[in-house]
Amino acid sequence: MKKRNFLGLAVCAAAIAWAGAPAQAQAKWPEKPIRLLVGFSPGGPTDNVARILAESMSAQLGQPVVVENKAGAAGNIAAAALTQAVGDGYTLLYNTSSIVIAPWVYKHPGFDPVKDFAPVGLTAAVPLVLATTASLPVKTPAELVALLKAEPGKYNYASSGTGAIEHLTAAQLLKLVGAQATHVPYKGTAPAQVDLIAGATQFTTTTLNTVIAPVQKGTLHALAVTSRERSPVLPDVPTISESLEPGFESLAWQGIVAPAGTPAPVLQQLNAAINTALASDDVKQKLRAQGTLILGGSVDDYAKYIRDESARWGKVVQQAGVEAR
Repeated sequence: MKKRNFLGLAVCAAAIAWAGAPAQAQAKWPEKPIRLLVGFSPGGPTDNVARILAESMSAQLGQPVVVENKAGAAGNIAAAALTQAVGDGYTLLYNTSSIVIAPWVYKHPGFDPVKDFAPVGLTAAVPLVLATTASLPVKTPAELVALLKAEPGKYNYASSGTGAIEHLTAAQLLKLVGAQATHVPYKGTAPAQVDLIAGATQFTTTTLNTVIAPVQKGTLHALAVTSRERSPVLPDVPTISESLEPGFESLAWQGIVAPAGTPAPVLQQLNAAINTALASDDVKQKLRAQGTLILGGSVDDYAKYIRDESARWGKVVQQAGVEAR
């Protein structure tokens, strides 16, 4: 009898230990470094924000969050790479708004932002700036529109590439105000800015953190920002909403996504790390110095945001007449 009781207790203990093993393994996550894919070059505005957050998240999670740059195709290469990763929380993508724009611009972008990704959290957004070359004789958005309307098609605007948010923001604005200009796409923000400063193109809408230096030097003129409120970095520059087109807003937003199928508890732990990072004084100071807006929110908030932005930019792409490539 004693022997049978002992065996029964042993079997029960083994069963309890086996049943608890998955929970114990999950509770230990993360047990190794986490890869954070970035679809743009090192040192760029997106990479800079990703690295600031990765450093803070590493301290919270107790494992290194290692940024891995996979630049190319407006971020599509890194996004497509994430679809090949295991959904265990050890490979993430620091995404930009390009993940919801790409499916409208490319026939085969290599991913579906809703089906292939599990939202982790919205992190930040960067306003764009309507900027002109210093030699253009305009000082306000209204003066620029008047110049464009006076000679339709004479002037050019630069962007980092066809279908990029810089291109679509300018195209949307031109349509709203009834003006015309010729789009000149470049392979990246840097060469577009070089030609704009030189006067080869006349204006652009580009991210605030890339235009601060030339605006401060006087080689470019900032006419307006595309956020709803003025930027503390350029406090004297009005918004497009207040100076030209009421209600207008366009932001280059950023966030983190994981492969579809990543366990919900892992997503929640990552989301908590993001929000804690965004709330820290050190991170806030570094991001605000670049003109970056701090966002945050829940996993569900970000899932809805991605769906809404996908629908919104789909309409803009169609209105701009951008053909899928």
